[in-house]
Amino acid sequence: MSTYPSLNEPILAQQYFEDKLAFSTGPAEVKNWLKNHFPFTLFDVRSAEDFREGHIPGALHLPKEKWESTKVLAQDRLNVFYCYTANCHLAAQAALHFSRLGYSVLEMDGGIKGWLESGFEIETSPHPERDLHASH
Repeated sequence: MSTYPSLNEPILAQQYFEDKLAFSTGPAEVKNWLKNHFPFTLFDVRSAEDFREGHIPGALHLPKEKWESTKVLAQDRLNVFYCYTANCHLAAQAALHFSRLGYSVLEMDGGIKGWLESGFEIETSPHPERDLHASH
């Protein structure tokens, strides 16, 4: 088996990247949307402890155990999810779960690690459950 890349089908690559761009975004785009007050809701799906230690400013905490009972997602705006790293699948799982319920969703690539590696600030929260209820 060769470890070198081979030529691929451009039409398949086109479809892959169109799909990727339609359903994911990056930290720089999220930062820009926050700065310009674009109407979207940002959800951190990590643990409560990790959320308290630091999260993207304005993010709501939505751990997996709350996905079935939550009423905080909006039908009329994008719902963007992030987790730990580019290799974490919690955000993708959340996006899949909520898209099945009819919500418009995106996954933020890179997670909180990508956000921090971009040099963007985080905020801390002593009570993530209050943050979730206070904004809706």
